[in-house]
Amino acid sequence: MEGLSFTPPVGADEGGHLGPPPAAFALLAADGVLVGWSREAEALLGYTASQVRGRRAVDLIATPHAGRDGPDEPRWDRRPRLGGARSAVVDVRHRGGGTVRVAVTLHPLTPAPDAASSGQAPHAVLMATELERLRWWETRQAMLEGLVTQSPVTLTIYGPGARLLWANASSVRELGGDLTTSLGRSMTELFPGDVLTAQHLAPPEDLFRQILETGEPVIDVHFRGRAPADPRREHVWSSSYFRLLDGRGEPVGVCEQSIDVTDHYRAQQRLALLAEAGARIGSTLDPSGTAAELAKIAVPQYADAVSVDVAAGVLDGEEPKPVTAWDLVRVADSDGDPSRVGERVAYAAGSAQAESLAQGRPTADAVVPQTRLYVPLIVRGTPLGLVTFVRGDDAEPFDDGDRAVAEELASRTAVCIDNARRYRREHTAAFMLQRSLLPRSLPELSAVEAASRYLPADSHLGAGGDWFDVIPLSGARVGLVVGDVPGHGLGAAATMGRLRAMVRTLAELDLAPDELLARLNDQVGKDPSDQGGTGADGSGAVGATCLYGIYDPASRTSTWAAAGHQPPAVVQPHGPVRFLRLPPGLPLGVGRLPYEGAEEELAEGSLVVLFTDGLVEARRKGADVGLDRLATVLGEQRGSSPDRLCAQTVAALASDEVRDDATLLVVRTRALGTRQVATWELPPDPALVARARTMAAEQLGRWGLDDLVFTTEVVVSELVTNAIRHAFGRIGLRLIRDRSLICEVSDSQHTSPHARYAGSDEEGGRGLFMVAQLTEHWGTRYTPAGKTIWAEQALPVA
Repeated sequence: MEGLSFTPPVGADEGGHLGPPPAAFALLAADGVLVGWSREAEALLGYTASQVRGRRAVDLIATPHAGRDGPDEPRWDRRPRLGGARSAVVDVRHRGGGTVRVAVTLHPLTPAPDAASSGQAPHAVLMATELERLRWWETRQAMLEGLVTQSPVTLTIYGPGARLLWANASSVRELGGDLTTSLGRSMTELFPGDVLTAQHLAPPEDLFRQILETGEPVIDVHFRGRAPADPRREHVWSSSYFRLLDGRGEPVGVCEQSIDVTDHYRAQQRLALLAEAGARIGSTLDPSGTAAELAKIAVPQYADAVSVDVAAGVLDGEEPKPVTAWDLVRVADSDGDPSRVGERVAYAAGSAQAESLAQGRPTADAVVPQTRLYVPLIVRGTPLGLVTFVRGDDAEPFDDGDRAVAEELASRTAVCIDNARRYRREHTAAFMLQRSLLPRSLPELSAVEAASRYLPADSHLGAGGDWFDVIPLSGARVGLVVGDVPGHGLGAAATMGRLRAMVRTLAELDLAPDELLARLNDQVGKDPSDQGGTGADGSGAVGATCLYGIYDPASRTSTWAAAGHQPPAVVQPHGPVRFLRLPPGLPLGVGRLPYEGAEEELAEGSLVVLFTDGLVEARRKGADVGLDRLATVLGEQRGSSPDRLCAQTVAALASDEVRDDATLLVVRTRALGTRQVATWELPPDPALVARARTMAAEQLGRWGLDDLVFTTEVVVSELVTNAIRHAFGRIGLRLIRDRSLICEVSDSQHTSPHARYAGSDEEGGRGLFMVAQLTEHWGTRYTPAGKTIWAEQALPVA
């Protein structure tokens, strides 16, 4: 039987085909001797038929495996279990020296009558398949079986005319459980509905014809309709289509693969509805307007009708208190009857509406529980009113997901209605607070002539956080500041007042602008109330901007630093309008990078204009356009007084709707000439202290201030002596006659002097104590070159 061979069942390679792997066949005699060997067996193990014929099959086994036939070896003469996938798994020797693990199955044969007496007659046929290939095929078979019987994905095959040819178990259940009644029917007949996504607009028949002709699949088409198995509930399916080919490569039909995405689609719709509600509900600070916004959003995509009832006291701005079912006012009704809005509404005790208000949770109508839903409007645990959602009899009933959406809509609406209730009270209080915190009038100073304007935002936005200040400093200098706190309302106004107070306190320390902003930034970062904002509207100092500058009329120099703020505009008497170039600085509380100052010399009569963003962005055309218009106005009105210039600027830039509050501070600089300032430079020689006293006394005589000579001589003597004793380098002495007499002594030392009581046995230590006793004010300010100690005396009454 050397030439005998067997052809295995039609199979395929390990590609995408579904046939079983090729099987090797061998014929066994009754004593287990091989009497037949197929070409597939030769391909599997490498032995030719002549090399194995006459050998026992067990001789090819490399390592016996325990199995159904025991731990020693398979019994090839044992009848296998009918229908079994395999009888044993063994390792078989390959001719090349290795082993091949195979699954074997033994089938008995009935010998031919003429061969029954021969001991070499075929007694059984042995089938062997490489184990891994067999397992792979079995896995694919299980997968196919699962797709047909267990998969939640519906698989259907449509033939010409988009008519049903076959369906898996999931699809059969969706069709109502009876495939025979659905075979031959078109897709449109089986699932009438609307295409949700516009990937194609062709009817199913044309779509399937297109797929059959082109072979191009169509992916993720969404359909909406009612399945035969669940006609009351509308479903959404995501479907994909691809062409099926027969063994000759000819198209035979179109396979549809669908999955029910109804829950996912509804979740998306609900999220979209809530997102829209978050964006649209609360745009008006009016309870009725807010309720109307809810009705517009909910109808018709969530409910067929919506009505909103609110406690009468809420409309009067009263604090929330437990509301009764008979003390309500209808503020919105989607039925479109305006006469019902404003009517008093009373619900009977024990009704579903009264129960919802009393228990603070949604309830359904006792008669039609699935189509009417009552949801209370609750704020801080207190009901403000009631929302009624209604669906028609043919609509889907409210489920648990719908209840959650209704609660979220009602919660959002309740908060907005409560905000509207509180708005008027807070709005009034915020404006009163803001007005009290801004300067009521600007000081009269020798350094500058100043004027200001404050422009509130539109009334519905509430008071803002823009502010300005003019701060008298030592040495006849002046501090100029503007700031902008983000937000509106009480929180912004309170934060503005706190920042203004901190700036004034730090300015009293005679800090340079960059150092003042650095310390202000540190204070903002330390205050927990600024982190995230805890004001009435969430306002905090974090993110606030500030511009601070110091102008010295004796030297006509100004120094500036900015924390995220627009630089000032400067108009020299005979120069163009320009905006100072300042080193950039972060807004307050945003970071800890150092601030840098910039110095600018200003001619006498220069205009300096400080402002906030609300002024230049009032026309909603961007800051650049606003800055250009501001420069134009300043250039045209440069000769006007600061007050008139403020009026002209406001008229030109803020004539349109104001979306943010704005401040404007305009100053015209003045200079102190030689008749008001006397300056000397002294070497560090103790012998020159007397000379310094004499020069100061002579200058006071020229100014007609003889009454102040004695005190001034003591002050000069003590301050110059301290400078000579504790510092090095040359010493500066300056007298300024302003609204008071100021004496300044400058040196190159940065140490801070302190006034103290001297002991009875000490010769020194009384200098600054004496200065403090003889003058009205004294202090120290620091410069990059050292420090200046100053003392101020009141001028004698004329």
